[in-house]
Amino acid sequence: MPQASMKSETRTGIHAGRILRDAVFGDPKRPLEERMAAEALLPAAGRLLALLHEREVDYLVVGGLALLQYVEGRNTADVDLIMALADLDRLPELRRQGHDGAFVRSRFGALQVDVLLTADPLFEHVRKQHTVTRSFMEREAHCATVEGLLLLKLYALPPLYRQGNFARVGLYENDVATLMQAYRPDMAALLEVLAGFVGEEDMASIRGIVAEVEARIVRFERDAKEGHH
Repeated sequence: MPQASMKSETRTGIHAGRILRDAVFGDPKRPLEERMAAEALLPAAGRLLALLHEREVDYLVVGGLALLQYVEGRNTADVDLIMALADLDRLPELRRQGHDGAFVRSRFGALQVDVLLTADPLFEHVRKQHTVTRSFMEREAHCATVEGLLLLKLYALPPLYRQGNFARVGLYENDVATLMQAYRPDMAALLEVLAGFVGEEDMASIRGIVAEVEARIVRFERDAKEGHH
């Protein structure tokens, strides 16, 4: 059965299109013409979600949009979805731009859509076992739970370390820390699940990351408590 997050509080009133538009418009590294065209993203997320429901696609929203259902302070300029390749094939509106293993980059009009394919066993596990319905301003959508997001973030970190992608490592580790501190998930259980999908070397790295994050949370909460005295 799908698992809901241990903590029920989620954010409300999230307008996915506005999040996407603001992230693109506010990014000074993007070309000016791309930033000025960001207004087209405002209705794009709603149209994409409507299309997924219309085609009865078994999808899951992950990445930044799903994270924003649980925490503040995270922006995103694209939509991340888990789905099967067969379902993606039924969506010609998503124009494919690149395919690398279990990852497909595509565009839905002006909107960047990154697809994580269920050919990866961990992605399929998250889609089946860690899904919950959440509401955006546009409509309800199938989103990953806190536990599902943590599985995906931790799964991605060892490869990012090997790639030397310091910026994304920092972003993902912060996502992990924020979710762990706010929701207190059963990390031992999640690590046990991950051990079935990654090798021993990566698993050792993941355990080390989690231990460091837990230590950071302890220090933060201790310092915050002392600061109130």
